Amino acid sequence: MSHILVINPNSSASVTRSMEACLDPVIEATDHLIECVELAKSPPGIETDAHVEQVIPNILEAVAASNADAFVLSCFSDPGIASVRQLVDRPVLGIAESAYLAALGLGTRFGIVSLGQSSIDRHLRYLQTLKLDGRLAGDRSINKTVVELMATDVVETVSRTARLLRDEDGADVVILGCAGLGSYRQALQQNLGIPVIDPVQAGVSLACSQLDLAYGTARRLGTAH
Repeated sequence: MSHILVINPNSSASVTRSMEACLDPVIEATDHLIECVELAKSPPGIETDAHVEQVIPNILEAVAASNADAFVLSCFSDPGIASVRQLVDRPVLGIAESAYLAALGLGTRFGIVSLGQSSIDRHLRYLQTLKLDGRLAGDRSINKTVVELMATDVVETVSRTARLLRDEDGADVVILGCAGLGSYRQALQQNLGIPVIDPVQAGVSLACSQLDLAYGTARRLGTAH
Protein backbone atom coordinates (compact mmCIF):
# COMPACT_ATOMS: atom_id res chain seq x y z
CA MET A 1 0.00 0.00 0.00
CA SER A 2 1.37 3.39 -1.02
CA HIS A 3 0.80 6.76 0.63
CA ILE A 4 -0.67 9.66 -1.37
CA LEU A 5 -0.43 13.07 0.30
CA VAL A 6 -3.10 15.49 -0.92
CA ILE A 7 -1.98 19.01 -0.05
CA ASN A 8 -4.59 21.72 0.30
CA PRO A 9 -2.22 24.71 -0.03
CA ASN A 10 -4.51 27.06 1.92
CA SER A 11 -5.15 26.97 5.66
CA SER A 12 -8.88 26.22 5.51
CA ALA A 13 -9.69 22.99 7.35
CA SER A 14 -13.24 23.16 5.97
CA VAL A 15 -11.87 22.94 2.42
CA THR A 16 -9.80 19.90 3.44
CA ARG A 17 -12.83 18.18 4.98
CA SER A 18 -14.84 18.90 1.81
CA MET A 19 -12.07 17.38 -0.30
CA GLU A 20 -12.01 14.26 1.89
CA ALA A 21 -15.76 13.79 1.53
CA CYS A 22 -15.55 14.07 -2.26
CA LEU A 23 -12.73 11.52 -2.33
CA ASP A 24 -14.84 8.77 -0.73
CA PRO A 25 -15.46 6.91 -4.04
CA VAL A 26 -11.75 7.09 -4.91
CA ILE A 27 -10.75 5.85 -1.45
CA GLU A 28 -13.20 2.95 -1.70
CA ALA A 29 -11.75 1.92 -5.07
CA THR A 30 -8.07 1.81 -4.05
CA ASP A 31 -5.80 0.18 -1.50
CA HIS A 32 -3.58 3.28 -1.34
CA LEU A 33 -3.59 5.41 1.80
CA ILE A 34 -4.92 8.86 0.89
CA GLU A 35 -4.17 11.63 3.38
CA CYS A 36 -5.44 15.20 3.02
CA VAL A 37 -3.77 18.10 4.83
CA GLU A 38 -3.96 21.90 4.82
CA LEU A 39 -1.04 24.28 5.39
CA ALA A 40 -1.39 26.40 8.53
CA LYS A 41 1.04 29.09 7.33
CA SER A 42 -1.03 29.84 4.23
CA PRO A 43 -3.98 32.22 3.74
CA PRO A 44 -7.53 30.77 4.08
CA GLY A 45 -8.01 30.97 0.32
CA ILE A 46 -5.83 31.16 -2.78
CA GLU A 47 -7.54 33.76 -4.93
CA THR A 48 -4.82 36.03 -6.34
CA ASP A 49 -1.45 35.69 -8.06
CA ALA A 50 0.14 36.96 -4.84
CA HIS A 51 -1.54 34.15 -2.89
CA VAL A 52 -0.19 31.61 -5.36
CA GLU A 53 3.36 32.85 -4.89
CA GLN A 54 2.91 33.04 -1.12
CA VAL A 55 1.98 29.37 -0.73
CA ILE A 56 4.72 27.84 -2.90
CA PRO A 57 7.38 27.83 -0.11
CA ASN A 58 4.82 26.23 2.23
CA ILE A 59 4.12 23.49 -0.31
CA LEU A 60 7.81 22.81 -0.84
CA GLU A 61 8.32 22.60 2.91
CA ALA A 62 5.45 20.11 3.30
CA VAL A 63 6.69 17.95 0.44
CA ALA A 64 10.30 17.96 1.68
CA ALA A 65 9.12 16.81 5.13
CA SER A 66 7.03 13.93 3.78
CA ASN A 67 7.89 10.36 2.80
CA ALA A 68 4.70 10.00 0.76
CA ASP A 69 4.86 7.98 -2.45
CA ALA A 70 2.93 10.59 -4.45
CA PHE A 71 1.75 14.17 -3.99
CA VAL A 72 -1.39 15.92 -5.20
CA LEU A 73 -1.38 19.73 -5.16
CA SER A 74 -5.00 20.50 -4.45
CA CYS A 75 -5.37 24.06 -5.70
CA PHE A 76 -6.70 24.75 -9.20
CA SER A 77 -3.73 26.99 -9.94
CA ASP A 78 -1.30 24.06 -9.46
CA PRO A 79 1.02 26.37 -7.45
CA GLY A 80 4.70 25.47 -7.62
CA ILE A 81 4.15 22.24 -9.53
CA ALA A 82 7.34 22.54 -11.59
CA SER A 83 9.41 23.24 -8.46
CA VAL A 84 7.89 20.30 -6.59
CA ARG A 85 8.62 17.97 -9.50
CA GLN A 86 12.24 19.07 -9.40
CA LEU A 87 12.36 18.47 -5.64
CA VAL A 88 11.18 14.84 -5.55
CA ASP A 89 11.49 11.76 -7.73
CA ARG A 90 7.93 10.64 -7.01
CA PRO A 91 4.69 11.38 -8.89
CA VAL A 92 3.43 14.95 -8.42
CA LEU A 93 -0.03 15.76 -9.71
CA GLY A 94 -1.74 19.13 -9.97
CA ILE A 95 -5.51 19.06 -9.81
CA ALA A 96 -5.90 21.56 -12.66
CA GLU A 97 -3.63 19.66 -15.04
CA SER A 98 -5.34 16.40 -14.03
CA ALA A 99 -8.80 17.85 -14.63
CA TYR A 100 -7.79 19.10 -18.07
CA LEU A 101 -6.41 15.68 -18.97
CA ALA A 102 -9.66 14.04 -17.84
CA ALA A 103 -11.71 16.54 -19.84
CA LEU A 104 -9.77 15.84 -23.04
CA GLY A 105 -10.98 12.24 -22.93
CA LEU A 106 -14.59 13.10 -22.19
CA GLY A 107 -15.46 15.77 -24.73
CA THR A 108 -14.37 18.23 -27.36
CA ARG A 109 -14.44 21.52 -25.44
CA PHE A 110 -14.48 22.09 -21.70
CA GLY A 111 -15.80 24.95 -19.59
CA ILE A 112 -14.54 26.02 -16.17
CA VAL A 113 -16.54 27.30 -13.19
CA SER A 114 -14.18 29.69 -11.39
CA LEU A 115 -14.32 31.75 -8.21
CA GLY A 116 -13.32 35.16 -9.66
CA GLN A 117 -11.79 37.08 -12.55
CA SER A 118 -8.27 36.75 -11.18
CA SER A 119 -8.69 32.98 -11.32
CA ILE A 120 -9.95 33.15 -14.91
CA ASP A 121 -6.90 35.12 -16.03
CA ARG A 122 -4.55 32.71 -14.24
CA HIS A 123 -6.27 29.65 -15.72
CA LEU A 124 -5.89 31.00 -19.25
CA ARG A 125 -2.18 31.63 -18.78
CA TYR A 126 -1.71 28.09 -17.51
CA LEU A 127 -3.76 26.59 -20.34
CA GLN A 128 -1.63 28.50 -22.82
CA THR A 129 1.51 27.13 -21.15
CA LEU A 130 0.08 23.62 -21.41
CA LYS A 131 -1.00 24.36 -25.02
CA LEU A 132 -4.57 23.35 -24.18
CA ASP A 133 -6.28 26.73 -24.56
CA GLY A 134 -7.71 25.66 -27.92
CA ARG A 135 -9.98 23.20 -26.11
CA LEU A 136 -11.37 25.84 -23.74
CA ALA A 137 -15.01 26.72 -24.43
CA GLY A 138 -15.30 29.28 -21.65
CA ASP A 139 -14.36 30.17 -18.09
CA ARG A 140 -17.05 31.86 -15.97
CA SER A 141 -16.89 33.26 -12.46
CA ILE A 142 -19.29 32.80 -9.55
CA ASN A 143 -17.68 35.82 -7.83
CA LYS A 144 -17.07 34.18 -4.46
CA THR A 145 -14.09 33.99 -2.15
CA VAL A 146 -13.05 30.64 -0.69
CA VAL A 147 -14.35 31.71 2.73
CA GLU A 148 -17.72 32.67 1.22
CA LEU A 149 -17.81 29.43 -0.74
CA MET A 150 -17.38 27.28 2.34
CA ALA A 151 -19.84 29.33 4.44
CA THR A 152 -22.81 29.27 2.06
CA ASP A 153 -24.67 26.96 -0.30
CA VAL A 154 -23.88 28.20 -3.81
CA VAL A 155 -25.46 25.32 -5.72
CA GLU A 156 -27.84 27.58 -7.65
CA THR A 157 -25.04 29.97 -8.62
CA VAL A 158 -22.79 27.11 -9.71
CA SER A 159 -25.64 25.45 -11.63
CA ARG A 160 -26.53 28.68 -13.44
CA THR A 161 -22.90 29.27 -14.36
CA ALA A 162 -22.45 25.69 -15.60
CA ARG A 163 -25.58 25.95 -17.79
CA LEU A 164 -24.18 29.09 -19.41
CA LEU A 165 -20.96 27.24 -20.15
CA ARG A 166 -22.95 24.45 -21.78
CA ASP A 167 -25.64 26.45 -23.58
CA GLU A 168 -23.86 29.68 -24.55
CA ASP A 169 -20.18 28.68 -24.70
CA GLY A 170 -20.63 25.20 -26.17
CA ALA A 171 -18.88 23.22 -23.44
CA ASP A 172 -19.57 19.49 -23.49
CA VAL A 173 -17.57 18.94 -20.28
CA VAL A 174 -17.60 21.19 -17.19
CA ILE A 175 -14.67 21.44 -14.77
CA LEU A 176 -15.21 22.75 -11.24
CA GLY A 177 -12.33 25.19 -10.97
CA CYS A 178 -11.77 25.08 -7.21
CA ALA A 179 -10.93 22.33 -4.72
CA GLY A 180 -13.93 23.38 -2.62
CA LEU A 181 -16.58 22.89 -5.33
CA GLY A 182 -16.51 19.10 -5.54
CA SER A 183 -19.59 18.57 -3.37
CA TYR A 184 -21.71 19.94 -6.22
CA ARG A 185 -20.37 17.56 -8.88
CA GLN A 186 -22.87 14.73 -8.78
CA ALA A 187 -26.01 16.90 -8.71
CA LEU A 188 -24.61 19.15 -11.44
CA GLN A 189 -23.82 16.23 -13.71
CA GLN A 190 -27.32 14.84 -13.30
CA ASN A 191 -28.88 18.22 -14.05
CA LEU A 192 -26.62 19.17 -16.95
CA GLY A 193 -26.51 15.82 -18.71
CA ILE A 194 -22.80 16.20 -19.51
CA PRO A 195 -19.66 15.13 -17.61
CA VAL A 196 -18.70 17.31 -14.63
CA ILE A 197 -15.17 16.96 -13.26
CA ASP A 198 -14.10 17.50 -9.65
CA PRO A 199 -10.39 18.28 -10.02
CA VAL A 200 -9.49 16.77 -6.65
CA GLN A 201 -10.99 13.44 -7.68
CA ALA A 202 -9.19 13.73 -11.03
CA GLY A 203 -5.81 14.42 -9.41
CA VAL A 204 -6.01 11.68 -6.79
CA SER A 205 -7.34 9.13 -9.30
CA LEU A 206 -4.40 9.88 -11.58
CA ALA A 207 -1.98 9.54 -8.67
CA CYS A 208 -3.47 6.12 -7.90
CA SER A 209 -3.05 5.05 -11.53
CA GLN A 210 0.56 6.23 -11.65
CA LEU A 211 1.39 4.26 -8.51
CA ASP A 212 -0.51 1.17 -9.71
CA LEU A 213 1.46 1.23 -12.98
CA ALA A 214 4.77 1.91 -11.19
CA TYR A 215 5.51 5.10 -13.11
CA GLY A 216 7.11 6.44 -9.94
CA THR A 217 9.61 3.58 -10.01
CA ALA A 218 10.59 4.49 -13.56
CA ARG A 219 11.14 8.06 -12.47
CA ARG A 220 13.48 6.95 -9.65
CA LEU A 221 15.46 4.80 -12.08
CA GLY A 222 15.92 7.77 -14.38
CA THR A 223 14.12 6.21 -17.32
CA ALA A 224 11.42 8.89 -17.30
CA HIS A 225 11.73 12.65 -16.97
